[in-house]
Amino acid sequence: MKKITFITSLALISILSFTSCKHDYICKCTTTVLGVETTKNHDLPNQRPHDAEQACQRFEDDGNASAPGTTNCNL
Repeated sequence: MKKITFITSLALISILSFTSCKHDYICKCTTTVLGVETTKNHDLPNQRPHDAEQACQRFEDDGNASAPGTTNCNL
């Protein structure tokens, strides 16, 4: 019985260690042009934390490359 409990526990731990913590995130981007701020929220559904950070950084990079002024984005 102990052996079955041990194997079951080990299998459960293995399964849990391979699942990821995906959540919904919102990337809030604020663009400032000539002292006027505009804010836009970007939904990032079902993302891992690292992936959400990278996506938000891309929004910031795209905003700074395409629009006048300065864009800052944060989760």
